[in-house]
Amino acid sequence: MLFEGKRGLITGAASGIGRATAIMFAAQGAQLTIGDRNLAGLEETAAMMAIKPVVQGYDATDFDSCRALVDTAAAEGLDFVCNIAGLLKWGPSHEFSAADFDLLMTVNATSVFVICQAAMPHLLKTKGAIVNTASTAALQGQPYNIAYSASKHAVAAITKGLAIEYAAQGVRINAICPGMVLTPMTRDTLPPEGVDWALMMRNAPKLLDGACDPEDIAEMFAFLASDKARKATGALFTIDGGQMAG
Repeated sequence: MLFEGKRGLITGAASGIGRATAIMFAAQGAQLTIGDRNLAGLEETAAMMAIKPVVQGYDATDFDSCRALVDTAAAEGLDFVCNIAGLLKWGPSHEFSAADFDLLMTVNATSVFVICQAAMPHLLKTKGAIVNTASTAALQGQPYNIAYSASKHAVAAITKGLAIEYAAQGVRINAICPGMVLTPMTRDTLPPEGVDWALMMRNAPKLLDGACDPEDIAEMFAFLASDKARKATGALFTIDGGQMAG
């Protein structure tokens, strides 16, 4: 199996991409710690997994909580980290609050850096891997989505910078850039008043039924966290049904 004997951390595992990734990794032999603020969702995910994980709630806005999550995951060694937890909030930019902008930057970017930083001493020992979650919003301007886009641009920068810094020490860091994925987060975040939907969707997926399922993204997490991707680092992998093709 792909992750036989490997230990890892997956954040955002209570639903969506994080849940699909945790289920897939466990089916491939991984011993996981799964983290999220939604403990009930984590327990539901754990019940779906082939190998019982360590379940730990954490708060992405509390950096001590982020570090404690890594400490738990690394108690017996750590081979990979998948940073999947995230927050989406959007609307007309002239009405978007600075507090919400700061919240998205904290959850989507700063906590990712803190987790990477805390995990690095352990991953240096195992020559491990980090896979972050960026977005197509990290690759282009998106109207009404400035804070989310800024946070995902930051994830791309964190990924590339860390990849350069630690490549010679054997740690690989990549990021996935999903397009539209059918998750509770995207389903529950409805467009507010005043949004030009046609402008927002100018780069819609091109494939038939082009919106992705969480399992589509989980497949790329599995590849990048595994030894199959041993020559990939500092890269942004787009899975978007052709959204960014033009």
